[in-house]
Amino acid sequence: MEPRGRGAAPGGVSVSAVLPAGGSGERLGGATPKQFCAVQGRPLVSYAVRAMERISWISDIVVVVSPENIETMKTIIEKYGHKRVTVVEGGITRHRSIFNGLKVFAENEFSSHLLQKPEVVIIHDAVRPFVEEDIVSKVVMAAKEHGAAGAIRPLVSTVIASAADGCLDHSLERARYRASEMPQAFLFDIIYEAYQQCTDYDLDYGTECLHLALKYCKTNAKLVEGTADLWKVTYKRDLYAAESIIKDNLSQQVCVITNVKETLAQVGFLLPESLKSQIKVEAISVSLSKNDSCLQNIISGQCYNFVCVNDKRWAIQETQELVDVLEKSNIPLLYPVVLILDPLLLQETVNSAAAVIMALIKDRNPELIGQLLVA
Repeated sequence: MEPRGRGAAPGGVSVSAVLPAGGSGERLGGATPKQFCAVQGRPLVSYAVRAMERISWISDIVVVVSPENIETMKTIIEKYGHKRVTVVEGGITRHRSIFNGLKVFAENEFSSHLLQKPEVVIIHDAVRPFVEEDIVSKVVMAAKEHGAAGAIRPLVSTVIASAADGCLDHSLERARYRASEMPQAFLFDIIYEAYQQCTDYDLDYGTECLHLALKYCKTNAKLVEGTADLWKVTYKRDLYAAESIIKDNLSQQVCVITNVKETLAQVGFLLPESLKSQIKVEAISVSLSKNDSCLQNIISGQCYNFVCVNDKRWAIQETQELVDVLEKSNIPLLYPVVLILDPLLLQETVNSAAAVIMALIKDRNPELIGQLLVA
């Protein structure tokens, strides 16, 4: 079977990813496990899958979920058009779930569709949605050289140990220690052998994959300094922080679309000029009915905000054509902001219109979805 990734991996190795997503989310509170909580209308796990999916050199993405959530995960994959994803039934603990995820590359009896075994496997929590290709590439390269690697971050708080009576025993020198984060990467044969040798105690109570590689395969992991956005969604407040980050990420660019008519040219110039001080702007004149390639290029660049400047006679028709183009695109990460503006009114109130546009883009209030606002 040929790898399904399209790009060249760092160091020329084949790479796949395992995303454990079987937790119950007890610390978050509520009935829905955190990986399935909606953030800006989309399950958290989908963001983590997308983060791996957009790295073209990752051949396969294995998502490990609890038995009762298998159909939920499959529905998410279908709804959001995820590719190269295999859903696997998890175990009763984190390590048992990761082990199950690795088995689909090595044990025919575990999966009806055995995936091609990668040289390097990435392990990344499904509730860490903001991982970027740069750090993934660094841990993969380090794993190729050292056998295992993981992202780390400086400790924020001092770690202390308490005595049996509940009083302070001692504190650690914070500068000497680091917080272990994700992603982590391993030569597949090393981490798979480590899991095969694990005791039941390790599988039930262990948390650190890097420690297993050291304990059972004598592989000393290379530690790679990570970025501040590698944190894990654990508590309810983390969901609000994640939502804020996602809103900000989606609000970096706007595409101002004007019809090719000369009467709209002035507005097509004034509005972008007013917006440029607050957001990156792409301004284009297209004929939507002709499915303009310039618009297609912007969509493929993952812009999620579109302002359609049209006269009232054509606004509904051409905006519907724009929505159709967006729905047929391959990048429906989240609903885009689509606005219709009357150029006759806008010429006198361009700054006010820009303020309204920025408010909608930054807020991304789901209650405004599908609303038609007429000035």
